[in-house]
Amino acid sequence: METFFYNLHKAGAALGAIITLVLLIKLMRGIAQKQSYDTLAQRMMLAFSGLITAEWLIGIAILIARGDFMNVPLWSHAGTMTVAAGISYLPNFWRQSEDLVRYRRSLLVVMAVMVLVAIGIVLIRGKLLGTMAVLVLVVIGIAFLASGWYKKR
Repeated sequence: METFFYNLHKAGAALGAIITLVLLIKLMRGIAQKQSYDTLAQRMMLAFSGLITAEWLIGIAILIARGDFMNVPLWSHAGTMTVAAGISYLPNFWRQSEDLVRYRRSLLVVMAVMVLVAIGIVLIRGKLLGTMAVLVLVVIGIAFLASGWYKKR
C-alpha cells in the first residue's frame, strides 16, 4: 500500500512540474501582454491549487501508512507542504482585483509555493539538484516582475 502511495506521489509531482511550468508561462505572458485574467488563467490556477492539495493528501496518506510518527523530517515536510497548499488558494481572494494585479499576485503565489515545495523536498531528501531548478525558475519570475520591461510596451 505504501508503494502505491509513493508512486502516486511521484506521478503527481511530475504532473505538478508540468502544470507549474505551463502556468508560469501563462502568467508571465498575461502580464507582458496585459491580457485580461480569463477563464483559462482561473482554471489553471485552480488546477495548480487542486494538485498541490492532492499531493498534500497523498503525503499525509504516506505518513499514516508508514506509521513513523516520530520522524522529524517527515513532519517538517508535512508542515511545509501544508503552508504551501494554503498559500496556493490565495488567488481566490483576489477575484475583484484588476487583471494585471491578479496576474502579478498569482505569479507571486506560484513562486512562493515553488520555494516552499523546494524547501520541503530538501527537508525530506536533502538533495539540491531539483531544488536549484525550482529556485532558478523563481529567480526568473522575480526578475521578470522587478524588471518592469512588460510595462514599456
